[in-house]
Amino acid sequence: MTGERRPRIFEHLFILGRPAGGKSEFIDFMKKLAADARAREFGIGRFEEVDDFPWLWERCLDDDGREARGKRRLVSERTPEGYNITQPGFRSSLVARFNETIAAKYLARPAFYEDGTLLIEFARGVGDGFRASLERFDPRVLRRAAILYIQVSFEESFRRNSARYKPGQKESTLFHKVPDRDMLGFFRDNDWQAITGGARDGWLDVSGVRVPFVSMSNEPESTDPAVLGPRYAAALGRLRELLGAI
Repeated sequence: MTGERRPRIFEHLFILGRPAGGKSEFIDFMKKLAADARAREFGIGRFEEVDDFPWLWERCLDDDGREARGKRRLVSERTPEGYNITQPGFRSSLVARFNETIAAKYLARPAFYEDGTLLIEFARGVGDGFRASLERFDPRVLRRAAILYIQVSFEESFRRNSARYKPGQKESTLFHKVPDRDMLGFFRDNDWQAITGGARDGWLDVSGVRVPFVSMSNEPESTDPAVLGPRYAAALGRLRELLGAI
């Protein structure tokens, strides 16, 4: 309708959490909604995604090539379930790719933000945590950002990680499995509770930029839109309140 106020939408929405905790399922849920309803009810516009899993997978395949040529693997080891990352700090180093991609594809294209939301997805763990990665982001990315942390226990993350696995789709964001060794060694703990002080919502100071966050419990597991819709709407509604967007 002419003159109708358009709902305020997120520009950069970080989707963080443990492996298999529900990040990809959240994005899949949003893809199935009509754009107008999604913007109105969840504050997410016509969205695109940037996820570091494809870059991680790419580097593991590079290691396969090195190994085939008789050279030492640099960042990973192969397992029957996929790849373990062996290089400390490798995941947070991928923020350089995030910065390059976001600068070239989005910040350089202001028209995207007229009705668009960029979703930025990743998981972190022991010794290479969320704080280390967030502090590497370009301040231009952070100044437009809000954070949704999808919270499940390690035990639930481990269970879902095994349950979702489809061996023929190891490179899929929805169906790959983080190998058990990586789950137990790297992903058992992370620093989210420490950097937020255990708060359910509030503001993080990231390299001098104040970024709002909400931690959303995603247990018990559900695939029912009648359960997930209100769960997501409550968390994102609170995040929009923090931003003063509603």
